[in-house]
Amino acid sequence: MCTGICFVDAEGKMYFGRNLDWTQGYGERVVVTPPATKIPSAFKRPKDAAKGHAVIGMGIVVEGIPLYFDCGNDTGLAIAGLNFPQSAHYADKPKTGSINVAAYEFPFWVVRNFSNLQEVREILPRVTIVAKPVNEYLSVANLHWIIGDATGSIVVECMADGLHVWENDADVLTNEPNFEWQRTNLRNYLMLSDEEPTHATWGKSELAPFGSGMGMQGIPGDYSGPARFVKAAFVNSHYPTQTGEEANVTRLFRTLGSVAVPDGCAKMADGSYEKTLYTSCFSASTLTYYHATYDNPQIVAYPLSSVDLAGTEPTFALASA
Repeated sequence: MCTGICFVDAEGKMYFGRNLDWTQGYGERVVVTPPATKIPSAFKRPKDAAKGHAVIGMGIVVEGIPLYFDCGNDTGLAIAGLNFPQSAHYADKPKTGSINVAAYEFPFWVVRNFSNLQEVREILPRVTIVAKPVNEYLSVANLHWIIGDATGSIVVECMADGLHVWENDADVLTNEPNFEWQRTNLRNYLMLSDEEPTHATWGKSELAPFGSGMGMQGIPGDYSGPARFVKAAFVNSHYPTQTGEEANVTRLFRTLGSVAVPDGCAKMADGSYEKTLYTSCFSASTLTYYHATYDNPQIVAYPLSSVDLAGTEPTFALASA
């Protein structure tokens, strides 16, 4: 389970973040890939940038390859991969005449090679995402992706009937079912409101609300993908517009906190429990990656400017003092 959101502040600056919900971590850290880094690609792509964008985000490095769970680049484009286990269906093999990208490299490929969301929209019809693992030890993860910049966001899903690119006016993504179903399901909750209900008269009875928040009666409170989608969409759209980095980072963490999963509430078939392992935020204007974990909720900042970008291999970022 995971939840991703993005929004734009009063000055048009984009903030992008996610909860990663799972039963265990993978030793993930904040990884920076400098522009001149040579990363082996899964397939021949001669038009890939020889020197791409600088990239920062959460992930692991395997055989010199950065495997990003979520990341952003030096022009403010960001992406996150979320679990999509039932519906994801990648190509079994590369397609002739297509731009073939392995699922594991898709997030890095996007932010490494493209500067904005429109460029991504234009290239995706020529892309085939292939179910090729990075090595024999790591299986292919079934994911879908939210991609955003200051102009908006899209969702990319590979399903049995092909690759789908959805315009994401909710600026939210969770897990199953697919985005089209999740977006349609919001209509079941259009009566929700941040307003206090008006008084009502039932015969001789005058009924008044107990207090604020009763306009949200009926909002789902469980930790399923549909429930988290509805709640995150409501909170993200109703949170007052903020000004300034600190206020907007607070907004993002508070919004994702409304759908964070505590230990002991989301039991898996094997008896383990999912929980929100970490929450992240990427500020597109300051190019700062923020991070907090389940065991340490203190928000830590990792400015891209604090990293030596002249290197030629992925490196682990250090938190700002």
